[in-house]
Amino acid sequence: TRFVLDRWLVHPAIMQRGTLQGRFDGQWACMPVLRAFARPMLASVFILQGYDTFRRPEKYAGAAEPVVRPVADRVSFLSGKPEQAIRINGAVQVVAGSLLALGRWPRLSALDIAATLVPTTLAGHRFWEEDEESSRAQQRMHFLKNLSMLGGLLIASADTAGQPSLAWRTRHTARTARREASQ
Repeated sequence: TRFVLDRWLVHPAIMQRGTLQGRFDGQWACMPVLRAFARPMLASVFILQGYDTFRRPEKYAGAAEPVVRPVADRVSFLSGKPEQAIRINGAVQVVAGSLLALGRWPRLSALDIAATLVPTTLAGHRFWEEDEESSRAQQRMHFLKNLSMLGGLLIASADTAGQPSLAWRTRHTARTARREASQ
């Protein structure tokens, strides 16, 4: 059974230890609720912006040109047209954003969105090229906002939802196998 304490679920073992910190097996009891709200909130901007760029790539082609050209020279399946890269970028943002919002493959989805955010930011918010101070300040603010979202996406891509990471499970399995083999 579980006890409700200040509207958060607390495991009876925690109550027996005398700690009322609201922790459950090393994880805050409210984390699943926070994930359920935070992932769609983080993903929403990428779904909407990705949809817009997918539908109207010509709107962003001029700004994307300085970033798309060097990439298109190195990647064989991209043509020299920025519209194609913009459509691919938008499609990835819509699909990965939807998956992140639904909680399906959230780590991979967050990483995919992060990968699309880097060229989007470099193409769309080149504050260092602005001559006018007010325009420079606005573009710098958008650049830093995207940098903040990138940080959130990197945190989301590393979130194991309270489960041990694949690296830890691999080390643990190897350690257990060595221990059992030596006995």
